[in-house]
Order: sequence, then structure tokens, then C-alpha cells
Amino acid sequence: MSIIKTNNLTKSYGTCRGIISLNLEVEEGEFFGFIGPNGAGKSTTIRTLLGLINPTSGEATVLGKDIIKDKIEILDDIGYLPSEAIFYQGMKVKDILKFSSSLRKKDCSKEQEELCKRLNLDINKKVEELSFGNRKKVGIVCALQHKPKLLILDEPTSGLDPLMQKEFFAILHERNKEGTTIFLSSHVLSEIEQNCTRAALIKEGKISACDKVENLIKTSTRRVTIRGKVDLNKLEGIRDLSSQNNSTSFLYSGNINELINLLSSYNIEDLLISEPSLEEVFLHYYEEE
Repeated sequence: MSIIKTNNLTKSYGTCRGIISLNLEVEEGEFFGFIGPNGAGKSTTIRTLLGLINPTSGEATVLGKDIIKDKIEILDDIGYLPSEAIFYQGMKVKDILKFSSSLRKKDCSKEQEELCKRLNLDINKKVEELSFGNRKKVGIVCALQHKPKLLILDEPTSGLDPLMQKEFFAILHERNKEGTTIFLSSHVLSEIEQNCTRAALIKEGKISACDKVENLIKTSTRRVTIRGKVDLNKLEGIRDLSSQNNSTSFLYSGNINELINLLSSYNIEDLLISEPSLEEVFLHYYEEE
């Protein structure tokens, strides 16, 4: 079953670009990544899917329901974390969480207590007393405490320290194993690479690629790191060249045999040839586009 499905979904802001003819499909139980730089159209896509803004044209379904006709019903089974969560001033964290669960008409106290404990969130503080990271934790608990079928997370880790990020993703993987579909929007490519099984790349409002993460990484390009003095001027297919002390590193898309033949004429102290990271692949993809 397709949890999210769009057909030529478009949102324009007058003369400004939003999203253009988006065709996207996310299956039930997926841990799906939505990748793109700031301003690419990630948040516009999410807000349109949630019914927070109306599409200019095209159509979409979430949980098998139409995003316009059934948007209130859809929200019952969704946990949404915006990139910047804003709460009523003067309220304590425990009151915000209670208010959030009351909107769902569910008793979330057990799950709420567990999440607050794991995220080290003080529920007795007022929201204006919280750091940005702790406000993000409040948003996470609000999104997860009712155990929704679908989690839509927009830049969820901004403001979280590394330990909290690790715990947050541990919680997400537990939920995913229980059957929750996760739609993770991020411009932090390592998050997508480490956690998602499939991902879509959005650039300037359009989907540029969509595939399994392992397939997106597959490329003939290799990251090469050499320790020793070499002259690489005769080689074609080198980019992102950097040298420091006695070490040289670069991305290489040329003939690997030519590289090896050249290096065999030098006194090489060490050589590492590896696949590039997802970030390196996509940065190059953007440059080519």
C-alpha cells in the first residue's frame, strides 16, 4: 500500500517557484529520505501533503486518502515535526504535551513519560525557559506520543546534540520495526545514508532522482587518498583535489588502470580507494545539473 502518493503535484506562489509536477510514492513501512538543499521545496511538499497549504494543481493521497477532501481525517494518524516548532508562551512542557494528546483524544501518558525519559526532557520547565534543542525535543514527543501510522519529520535533528540525535534515531528505528512509515526530510545527507532505505532527491522544486540509497551511491567515481609525492597532471577525471602535508585526496571518475599505472612509477607510502559518501555523490550531482 502506498502511504504517500503524488501525481503531478504542483504548488506555485505567483511568480515564485514552489514544487513542480512532483511524482512521488512512499510504501507502507518504509524509512524514506527526502533530500535537498535549503529552498529546494522540501517543506512546501510536506505542508501541501498535510493540507496546510493547497496545491495549485495535481493531486495526492496520504494513507490512501485525498489530501484536500480528507485532510482532517488524515491528520489523526500522522505525527508531524516541523523544522521550527512554536509553542504557546507561559505553558509548562507537561501542559503542552497534555494539550497535544488531548487534541488526539488519546491517553498518551505512558508513551509520553517514556519518550521524555529517553530524551532527557524536563517537563516542569516553561517553554520560554528552554533552549532550541529542548524545544525540538518537545516537538518530537508531541509528534510521537500518540504512536501514529506515519511520521513526517522536517529537519528533525537541528538543535539536538550528537547523543540526543543517536537516541532519537534509535527511537525512530524502533517505531519503524513496529510498522510506522517514516518520511524524513533533511539536507544532512549522512542522516539519510545511515538511516533510510530509499530516498528522493529534490532540486529547484523537481524530483531529480528516487531510488534505494545503495543504488544512489553506486557510481564509477571513487574517493582516492594517496600518501606520497605524485604528479597527477596527466590524469583526466580528477575533481575536488586537496593536498595536505604528504597526503593527496581527490574524487576520480577516470580509468582506474591508468591511475594504477601512473602510481606504480612513484614511491607510494599508502593508498586508499573507496566509494564516495552520499554527500559527495549528490554535491557532484547538483553541480552537473
